[in-house]
Amino acid sequence: MLRTRVCWHPTKRTTVKLPDEIDARLRYESQRRGRTVSELTREAIERYLGGPVGRTDRHLLAAGAGRSSHADVSARVEEILSKELGASRS
Repeated sequence: MLRTRVCWHPTKRTTVKLPDEIDARLRYESQRRGRTVSELTREAIERYLGGPVGRTDRHLLAAGAGRSSHADVSARVEEILSKELGASRS
């Protein structure tokens, strides 16, 4: 069964002029990820502006834990992942 993602929040259509190279990269990434150009564009703008990103379920906040300089991360990996995944599902 094919599911279509629908935006339930109010949206406004905006035209963005992109150089051909960026447009091609955006369309390639869209196809590669199986997402619409609009979804990727919204996500990029949300990240740039520091707002909430729509698909937080695909990002593990603990993924960069190895760079934290905390020595106990590997021993606490289950605890950290549980905390991060629990927070993203709320």
